[in-house]
Amino acid sequence: MKKEIYQQCNRCVMDTSDNEIAFDSNGYCNHCTNYFEETSKLVYLGESSDLALLQLIKKIKESGKKGEFDVLIGISGGVDSCYVAFIAKKHGLRALVVHLDNGWNSEAAVKNIKYVVAKLGFEYQSYVLDWEEFKDLQLAFLKASVPEIETPTDIAIPAALHKIAAKNNIKYIFSGGNFVTEGILPKSWHYDAKDEKYLKAIQREFGKKKLRTFPTFGYKKEIFYKFLKRIKIIYLLNYVPYSKGEAMKVLEKELDWKYYGGKHYESKYTGFIQSYVLPEKFGIDYRRATFSTQICAGEMTRDEALELLKQKPYKEDKVEEEKQFICKKLEMSINEFDTIMNSPLKTYRDYPNDENKLKFIYKTYLKLNKKK
Repeated sequence: MKKEIYQQCNRCVMDTSDNEIAFDSNGYCNHCTNYFEETSKLVYLGESSDLALLQLIKKIKESGKKGEFDVLIGISGGVDSCYVAFIAKKHGLRALVVHLDNGWNSEAAVKNIKYVVAKLGFEYQSYVLDWEEFKDLQLAFLKASVPEIETPTDIAIPAALHKIAAKNNIKYIFSGGNFVTEGILPKSWHYDAKDEKYLKAIQREFGKKKLRTFPTFGYKKEIFYKFLKRIKIIYLLNYVPYSKGEAMKVLEKELDWKYYGGKHYESKYTGFIQSYVLPEKFGIDYRRATFSTQICAGEMTRDEALELLKQKPYKEDKVEEEKQFICKKLEMSINEFDTIMNSPLKTYRDYPNDENKLKFIYKTYLKLNKKK
């Protein structure tokens, strides 16, 4: 996955672990350059963002006035989604809070969701995946030896949220995604989770079960929900001055929220995949993208990021215990897991996919939107 000659950006901490990275004459990479030229215009910008948020809240309340809810909020138990729920309550929105239960919730995440929902007085629903079916799909992606190991969850979340929003006639979905902590993510690290052809191809080749109940979210369903049902996804944290550290303090003080030990460790599987499997097998350390985004956003210095990157992304004294837990839950042996870890690296291009079709569809959509 890495380029033969190692190079690291002189401004952020992205490096040639992204094999598509490019550097200018100053040694600045395309990721932080794009952040400053494009993404920085999409984060909180003071008064203009405050006004935009007030207008958005008014529009959302107007859309929901005939129903029970104004907005649907996807929640994981993590900082971002819980803080979104907190902001929604501050603005007087009536929210239906929905969690996708894929069987991997940490105890801390479960408690966080319980406390947040109870304290804020929101309605709550859990969308529970069929474990045997989902487990088989997760194993298929592990065996496929691609970095998009989390595609099954990434596609199930929007599928579940849109399905429930449509059922309750809710026109707005709040997501915890944001440009302050997630503004940089190399395309070479994660292919489009909405490619159903790719997902089904991997399941056919490596899975043992048919996907009878698993919720998918390809371009057809996206078009259906976006244009026919008029459902919009809103990234609320881009409208407010967002600092993850400050948000954690607020959540701890106001909602009895507790930290779960690491980025995405609200899910035991996601935490293990991002901290151990991706760095050890693919040379992909998601901390580089997160830290680089925070450097660009002024949340962290480059020196602080470099110091943190000297440490392993996982706790060496805990990794064997985590590995055993993951293998036991997936009903695979440690030897099987080690074989997967040592298998040749693949990319989505090694399997049937709809890349060209999706590029055309999204390119056309962007062109039509610009003309409006």
